[in-house]
Amino acid sequence: MDRQTIKKGYRQEEIGEYISEVRILLTQTGENPDDEQALKIIEEYVLSRETAGLHNYEDNLELIDRLFLSLRREMDILQPYVEDKTITEIMVNGKDHIFVEKDGHLQRLDLSFDTTEDLEELIMRIAARVHREINELNPIVDARLSDGSRVNAVYKNVALNGPILTIRKFPDKVMDMDDLLDRGSITEEAAEILKVLVKAGCNCFISGGTSSGKTTLLNVMCDLISPLERVVVIEDSAELQIEQISNIVRLECRNANVQGRGGVDMSQLVKASLRMRPDRIVIGEVRGKEVMDMIQALNTGHSGSLSTGHANSIRGMLKRLEAMFLQAADFPVEAIRSQISEAIEIMIHMSRMKDGSRKIVEIAEGAGFDGHDIITNSLFVYEGDEGSGRLVSTGRSMSRKEKLEMAGFHL
Repeated sequence: MDRQTIKKGYRQEEIGEYISEVRILLTQTGENPDDEQALKIIEEYVLSRETAGLHNYEDNLELIDRLFLSLRREMDILQPYVEDKTITEIMVNGKDHIFVEKDGHLQRLDLSFDTTEDLEELIMRIAARVHREINELNPIVDARLSDGSRVNAVYKNVALNGPILTIRKFPDKVMDMDDLLDRGSITEEAAEILKVLVKAGCNCFISGGTSSGKTTLLNVMCDLISPLERVVVIEDSAELQIEQISNIVRLECRNANVQGRGGVDMSQLVKASLRMRPDRIVIGEVRGKEVMDMIQALNTGHSGSLSTGHANSIRGMLKRLEAMFLQAADFPVEAIRSQISEAIEIMIHMSRMKDGSRKIVEIAEGAGFDGHDIITNSLFVYEGDEGSGRLVSTGRSMSRKEKLEMAGFHL
């Protein structure tokens, strides 16, 4: 054949057709072939087609690789990026627009799904593994991968530019306080204070924006809990990695089915946790009316709680907690503020800097209620530019020292 008649590359519609045909071939084997067997079937299929002679050797190898990734890997064409340890987030905005966050910076991939249906199928497989479903009646799903990565997906009837898939990855190694120090997320002085506060059983709340490092810090603080304590962990979608505690109960929310039955929300789980004799309650993230149950639990003897929430500042987080409390009950605002101030002893705010790093920018004490507003006492604040600044002590001492003194600590 004349070299000039050889085509360059396979068209997207051709690849979509081949994927369907190979999927049928793999199904007809009557068993679930392993990767080696599947690769052999795909190679024979590609090289036996008449179209193979119209493409060069490299194009045929690339097609074999594309088919294998699409049909045999857990995450389809995203598999290499899920396995890449340097990538922390994968964002798919429809089949043709795929972005990743690497080393704190976003970049677009020269990659696309062959069809919208392929992307939908991947999303449905992910949801099915954790007993969730996504369809026109349930267009939003939160789930997790086998490696613990967090997944959010939105169906095409809600997302105007096609199905949306976002994957938040977590490191294989659970970070500890030393790792935060190495990354400059916290100073040694502040780290020592946090260790004392957690060990003394203070109720700590971490706030911050999206991807600011809240879950990472929560994991680090959970690592400071004594392995002799009984801990109940409540999450909307499980992602915390707590390894040193053997007496642990892990609870996860569940969506209702298409008939609207079987759903279990955070508020129900918080109430259930109180009957489990916990030494500590860890709530991955508060988002709604469960705040009332959490606050009431902390004010009735359940100390040592740890939790997170989305906000732009500590003051903003307190306002959000107040608003979420009002979703559950029509209490006087002053009564809500009084309960929040009594329940939460330490507020920690995290921020993502312009260079992609995550840092603690304020640690404050909930110092009480003056009859109108919650009083905060800043213990550490971030000073200087985002790139060169650091967390510094304000020199103020804590006013609520009962738990510290009972645990034998003196600050």
